Amino acid sequence: MSVAAKQSSVGQATTYSILFAISGGHFINDSIQAVVPAMFPILEKSLALSYAQLGWIAFVLNITSSLMQPVFGAVADRKPQPFLLPIGMGLSMLGIIGFGLSPNFYTLLFAVLFIGLGSAVFHPEGSRVAFMAAGQKRGLAQSIYQMGGNGGQSLAPIFTAFIFVPLGQKGALLFAVVTAIGILLLYRVSTWYKHQLQMNERARKNKRATIKKKLHKSVKWAMVLLIFFVFARSWYAAAITNFYQFYLIEDYGLSIKEAQLYLFVYMAAGVAGTFLGGPLADRFGRKNLLVFSMLGAAPLAAALPYVPLAFVLPLFFLIGFILLSSFSVSVVYAQELLPEKVGTVSGLIVGLAFGMGAIGSVFFGVLADHYSLKFMMILASLLPLLGVSALALPGDQKVRKLNRR
Repeated sequence: MSVAAKQSSVGQATTYSILFAISGGHFINDSIQAVVPAMFPILEKSLALSYAQLGWIAFVLNITSSLMQPVFGAVADRKPQPFLLPIGMGLSMLGIIGFGLSPNFYTLLFAVLFIGLGSAVFHPEGSRVAFMAAGQKRGLAQSIYQMGGNGGQSLAPIFTAFIFVPLGQKGALLFAVVTAIGILLLYRVSTWYKHQLQMNERARKNKRATIKKKLHKSVKWAMVLLIFFVFARSWYAAAITNFYQFYLIEDYGLSIKEAQLYLFVYMAAGVAGTFLGGPLADRFGRKNLLVFSMLGAAPLAAALPYVPLAFVLPLFFLIGFILLSSFSVSVVYAQELLPEKVGTVSGLIVGLAFGMGAIGSVFFGVLADHYSLKFMMILASLLPLLGVSALALPGDQKVRKLNRR
């Protein structure tokens, strides 16, 4: 077998060690982001913050990430920068230290700016690494990668209950140690990434030439629909992760610690859904999974604000599992629509999820302040119905045909 053939066969193999390593980096990155909403019940009391101010903190964190992710993704498509991965984690380290020491609302905003920027640097290159290590198993690979991120986010209630309730705001400083571990892990991934780029330099140059190909109007329309889909899913997730804990405390009389258990069930179910969503989409089709994830969750989400406390946990589990089963699938679908721009579309779709959630956090915070938490949760419960937009997406076979044009 020739050297070129050997390299080609290597390129088709799924590199699980790197997939789990980049998933571990994603876990740490999103764990750091999870510290911010996990601290909300503490900050509300210790710094006397309003719901709107909490919404603005979430907004700055997520909008920084969302605006910059497509920028770093476009840069990565033109000239990949493997060692941006540990650099991004270093920015998150600076942000988490500032967050733990911030004495007021405005310094909190400045600190979360660094956390958001670190995430923006990490995600596009992380998605590119997952794509390169996937071989023929793109759905599974993206699920492994996104499972790390959603797993990190799911720990927010645990952080609140067992770290921030007893230790307060300064408990965030413990996570500086976690980011140091992340820097070492991502340095190893970056070394592999750099080696892969060197092996595939000729293929990468050919890929640059295809970027100039004019986009088919069906691809543009599909991206618009996919972005709308991500918008609806992200706004609902923002309402649940940022404010449902307060709804449980005020309407059901739970303590801060008790409310975290319910939120953890939703987020842990989302991790399971994220992991299984990719393989299920590989088997049953990406479009079918996207449609099911929103319309399947819609009746459960609509019932959630009205059910007795005993039904909240099972509903939360089902909603989290079904809704977030499309998280990795939406990224893979976008990558297959625009295979020449993996970094850009990954940054756009994942960054958009954070950005839309950021705007939703402010919107829902203002609604809760001016009306009530119950009114806000009832309104948010209708958002999964917008998943009907996925029915208009082109099917998987049509996407493949569009890429052959």
